[in-house]
Amino acid sequence: MPMDARKFRILQAIIDDYILTAIPVGSRTISKKYEMGLSSATIRNEMSDLEELGYLDQPHVSAGRIPSAKAYRLYVDQLLQSGVIRASDAESIRNHFGSRASQMEDVISRAAQVLSGMTNYTSLVMSPKGKELHIRTLQLVPVSSTSALLVIVTDGGIMRDTVIRVGSDLDADALYAISRMLTEKLSGRTVSEALSMLSSVPASQGSTVLDGVKQFLDTVEGDSSKTKLALGGPSNILNFPEYSDVEKAKGFLSVLETKEKLVQLLENQGEMAFTVRIGPETGIPELHDCSLVTATYRLSDNTHGTIGVIGPTRMQYGRVLSILNAMGQQLSDLLGPDKE
Repeated sequence: MPMDARKFRILQAIIDDYILTAIPVGSRTISKKYEMGLSSATIRNEMSDLEELGYLDQPHVSAGRIPSAKAYRLYVDQLLQSGVIRASDAESIRNHFGSRASQMEDVISRAAQVLSGMTNYTSLVMSPKGKELHIRTLQLVPVSSTSALLVIVTDGGIMRDTVIRVGSDLDADALYAISRMLTEKLSGRTVSEALSMLSSVPASQGSTVLDGVKQFLDTVEGDSSKTKLALGGPSNILNFPEYSDVEKAKGFLSVLETKEKLVQLLENQGEMAFTVRIGPETGIPELHDCSLVTATYRLSDNTHGTIGVIGPTRMQYGRVLSILNAMGQQLSDLLGPDKE
């Protein structure tokens, strides 16, 4: 029994209605709300065929039908192929961010909050992963007579800073000279290479400063090996009737709390533009009735991160894909290398 155009139109209407209402859909509902030029009896027969094909489930004998995971998969695949992903949310997302951000952690945390607020689902934003980042510049800015702000920028546009101790004999000009010397020696090097090279710099060239630089680079190297995952709206799932059951909600929240399974899923995203995992496709029992939609944002040719949302399988996929597309572009602009 093939999936013809009429069956797909009816299935799409059922999915659209169920996404909005969370109520099983009957043939009379489709006949009244959607102008298809078909009788309730014809729609009912088509729904029976769709159920036989595995696209619809009937939770109760007297109730209407609800879409199955197989139905959502077909729906999403068609959505992706049709190019319905729009950047209409881009302006709204841009308004949530100021100018170019200096701290990646702040941007990631803010992005998670914006995503959850715009979608009303739980959001996930994972820090970039890729080959080891290379240093672009190091800059020392005097803060007091014995301290300076150390700013390190990598080729991924990621900026890290800290305050370090400096000798009281080093004024702004001396710190600028050290900054130039360090940038010339370390630009294009990985953090681990930079740490090795600093051991060969003469101690006379600001030993206190160099000690501070080495300590901070060591911290940066350790942090870069750790995956950071920010969550937004973790309790949003409780707003959906599917999760009114306490035990079911506790299982979902436990996955968010540990984060380990989510990190593994996001790391398997690879460099695909979009990934949609529906229900059992997540491989996590606690997310059996959820969908995870993820997208990639890119900082450079070898560095990318992942953003996503988790919600009920009846989520508004078109809207979610559009928002993720716009957010991915915004993060790439904020965190990627400066355009010359």
